[in-house]
Amino acid sequence: MDILSATVMLFLIMDPLGNLPIFASILRHIDPKKRRRVLIRELLISLGIMLIFLYAGEAMLGFLGLRTESVSIAGGIILFLIAIRMIFPQPGGVVGLAAGEEPFIVPLAIPLMAGPSILATLILLAHTDSSRMTDWTIALIISWGLSAIILLFNGLFTKVLGEKGLSAVERLMGMVLVMISVQMFLDGIAKYLGTNA
Repeated sequence: MDILSATVMLFLIMDPLGNLPIFASILRHIDPKKRRRVLIRELLISLGIMLIFLYAGEAMLGFLGLRTESVSIAGGIILFLIAIRMIFPQPGGVVGLAAGEEPFIVPLAIPLMAGPSILATLILLAHTDSSRMTDWTIALIISWGLSAIILLFNGLFTKVLGEKGLSAVERLMGMVLVMISVQMFLDGIAKYLGTNA
C-alpha cells in the first residue's frame, strides 16, 4: 500500500462528511466564539491519540501475540461493518450533552474522530510494515488534515451539499470502503493459507 492508498483509506474511515451533522449538533449549543477553539482542541487531541496508536501498534500486537493475518482479517470485518452502516444509516441520536456544555475528548475526539476502526487500522499499518512509519505518519496527517478542514468549515459544506448531498457522499464513501475492507479480508486469508499450506 502506498501513501496515497493509505491516505484515502484513513480518510474514508474517519468519515468527516458523515460526521458533519453530528459535530454540528454537538457544537450548536456552544457560544460561536468558543466553537472553533473547542473543535480545534478536539481535533488535536484525536490526532495525538491516533499517533500514539500508530507508533505503539507494533508493541501492542507483540504483547498480545497476534499475527498479521488475524489483524488483517479482523480489520477487514470491522471496516466492512462500518461501511455497511455508512451505506445503510441506522437511526440513533447524538451523544446527549446539556445545552451549552463543552465536550471534552468524548464524543468528538473519541469515538467520532479516533474511533475503534481507525485505531485498529493504524495498528494494522504499523504491524504490516514497521519500516514505513514515516509514510504512515504522512498518510495519517494528510487524511486528518483534510478531515479537519471539512469539519472546521462544516457550515459551508452543509450549505453547498445539503442534507441529501451529504447523505449521498457518505453512501459513496461507504461503497469504496466496502471494497477496501473486502480486499483487506482476502489479503489476510491468502496470507494465512500461504503460511499454513
